[in-house]
Amino acid sequence: MDPVLKIFIYATAVAVILQMFILLGLALSLRKTSAKVEVLASEVHGRALPILSSAETIINESRGKIDIVMNNLVSTTGTLKTQMDRLDATVNDIVDRTRLQVIRADDIVTRTLDRVEETSEMVHKTVVSPVRQISGIMQGVSAGLSVFFAHNRSRRRRANARVTQDEELFI
Repeated sequence: MDPVLKIFIYATAVAVILQMFILLGLALSLRKTSAKVEVLASEVHGRALPILSSAETIINESRGKIDIVMNNLVSTTGTLKTQMDRLDATVNDIVDRTRLQVIRADDIVTRTLDRVEETSEMVHKTVVSPVRQISGIMQGVSAGLSVFFAHNRSRRRRANARVTQDEELFI
């Protein structure tokens, strides 16, 4: 047999034995880990089962109450929607009525202002114009009377002046 072949056979035997020890170590490590996992699983199982059981009990007991709450919520939502629809209709009606009242008020104010303007023009035509005319006539009469009385005064003064001169001459 060839010496190189013997070396390869020995190397392969050593490698297989080395693999066997590694696999044996892995098997022992896996067994320890498995034991730890089983202990943890039983501990979790011991703690989790009561919690899961009480959670299931709570859910079963609460199911009826949750159903009642959900039914109430559905009913309340329906009622709220109905009330909001009524409120919307009422608000729209109020807005429409307010709009009509604003239009009416605007018409009333416009008509009132037009009538005030017409009345002002009528008062101007029927009262102010005749008063101006009468005032003009009165001023003319007053001026005429002033001239007339001023003329009479000047005549009296002249007459008084003549009488005074005549009297002065007479003395």
